[in-house]
Amino acid sequence: MSIQEELKKLSEKVKQYRDEARVQLHLAGEDVKDEWDDLEQDWDRFRNKLEQVLHDTENASQEAKQTAQKLGEDLKNGYENIRKKLK
Repeated sequence: MSIQEELKKLSEKVKQYRDEARVQLHLAGEDVKDEWDDLEQDWDRFRNKLEQVLHDTENASQEAKQTAQKLGEDLKNGYENIRKKLK
């Protein structure tokens, strides 16, 4: 699987976790809402980085690809953590 395919798959998983957590967020306490706000800023950075990497695939550096993948994994874990707290 290419890095582009991996990043797209990761993005879809992050979006799924994000959507599920957002639905349950209205029941959350302030600490979870603060965590959500932080993750939302990271989500915006991830989407921008992902667009850049996918748009400039041939020219994107390995470091840029790794940065996007690391940020995506961190986001996935962060949204998963929120989902667990809300269950």
